Amino acid sequence: MKFANPYLLWLLVLVVPMIAYYIYRALQGGAAIRISSVEGVRKAPRTWRYWFRHLPFVLRCAAFVALVVALARPQTIEEQSRTNAEGIDIMLSIDISGSMLARDFKPDRITAAKEVAGEFIADRYGDRIGLAVFAGESFTQSPLTTDKSTLQTMLARIRSGVVEDGTAIGNGLATAINRLRESDAKSKVIILLTDGVNNSGEIAPLMAADIATDMGIKVYTIGVGTRGKAPYPAVDMFGNMTFQMADVEIDEETLEAIASRTGGKYFRATDKAKLKAIYDEINQLEKSKVEVTDQTIYHEQYLPLVLLAIALLFVEFLFGQVLLKRIP
Repeated sequence: MKFANPYLLWLLVLVVPMIAYYIYRALQGGAAIRISSVEGVRKAPRTWRYWFRHLPFVLRCAAFVALVVALARPQTIEEQSRTNAEGIDIMLSIDISGSMLARDFKPDRITAAKEVAGEFIADRYGDRIGLAVFAGESFTQSPLTTDKSTLQTMLARIRSGVVEDGTAIGNGLATAINRLRESDAKSKVIILLTDGVNNSGEIAPLMAADIATDMGIKVYTIGVGTRGKAPYPAVDMFGNMTFQMADVEIDEETLEAIASRTGGKYFRATDKAKLKAIYDEINQLEKSKVEVTDQTIYHEQYLPLVLLAIALLFVEFLFGQVLLKRIP
């Protein structure tokens, strides 16, 4: 609560001289007559009029205080904030082939990709985000949604080995495109992450890129993997998982062409820190339009105080002129 005219509250100091003058008048007394003794009067019972004789003055002071506070115009403040978010529809298409278990990222490529993607999802406000995964085949892990909690859960469940191994970049891109096909968002984006060369699937990556272009979908492509050799997973003769050093092969030419045709951008991530920096850059490039309108409403609260003062003055009149009426 605030007062529109707080300086008027200084009038409340006038209550002090009012009380002082009343006490002075009370001590002075009124008309007097001489009598031989007051013993009989002292023993007389004191009625309610005696105990309430100062009530009219108290009511008058209370009414004065209420009127002064009302003049200061007390107000309650209501602050309203309206957010208008024009979100972006984003599909994350993530490679889950066996090579994503390579240990050139800590702890491995797929875990690092999931962790960084989770941070990216958490930073997006007002957007619908979905997940598509691919290896030798592709499927939708999560449709477009604004439910970040469910999306994070579905992201955490991504793992390698759930479908036939391989790298079907075209299929992974097409699955994400299909999820954006009926989107009416003004901006539609796909972030495709892979660590290999297209060697599976029925749809060529550049054909899928042309479809994305026709649908107004921008594609950012990310190639993950160190330069040179990396420890890739392998199975020894006893069926145990081992790691062997092998050349890192990423079809950067195709990934660059996909990004170029759709108006996106190609990135190369050689470690987890670089991958996070890439997602941060995409986060800045694809900003959602969020408009926040703040409105402050002041509600006047003087009327109840004015009514209270009138009521107090009425009660003061009732007591002073009727119930406690004194005959001179």
